[in-house]
Amino acid sequence: MRLLAIETSTDTLSVALGSGTPGGPLWQHSGPGGALASTTLLPLVRQLLDASGWALPSLDAVVFGRGPGSFTGLRTACAVAQGLAYGAQGGAHPGSLPVLPVDTLLALAEEARHAHQQAGRPAPDAIVALLDARMGELYVAIQACGPAGLSPLAPPRLCAPQDLGAHLRESLPPGCDALLAGNVFDAYAQALAAVPGARMAALPTATALLRLAPRLLAA
Repeated sequence: MRLLAIETSTDTLSVALGSGTPGGPLWQHSGPGGALASTTLLPLVRQLLDASGWALPSLDAVVFGRGPGSFTGLRTACAVAQGLAYGAQGGAHPGSLPVLPVDTLLALAEEARHAHQQAGRPAPDAIVALLDARMGELYVAIQACGPAGLSPLAPPRLCAPQDLGAHLRESLPPGCDALLAGNVFDAYAQALAAVPGARMAALPTATALLRLAPRLLAA
């Protein structure tokens, strides 16, 4: 499978090209995003395609982070993904190259799960994905970690930092070993100080989207 993944929901721009399977081919780039994403994204996609030797029409799908996140970044990713899919008509999927939008908080949880695994640590029971929604609020979603991968324990929601502890007590089973992952720990350190659980600084990435895509496309 040949997949292109685009993630621009935060201030970091991430693009990856690969098969989405362990040990498969992978070309990737990560760098500043935000306002720069709209001008740098397409040239970066072309660079990765050139490096891989894959032509755009040979792709099986374009995957992008659908949010929540920065409105400008999400709009850029969606527009570029749809434009590339249209431009690939006549390739592996004539007239209908699949475009797969993936929840940004799921991608964040997958990035944290993978980093935890790569570090040789035991898998947590659950991952609490946290993104800064600005204006004093957090985007929150909770994923259970199992042998088959991630599965939702609680749907995404907006939450004030001071209310996160209560939300987790309501959503997590008793004795659950939860890993909190995201980009909120510096900005809301005082409000989150009493929330139990290990912390990991993490962002959603295009490589996480690649790992999620085969399962989601097969569903």
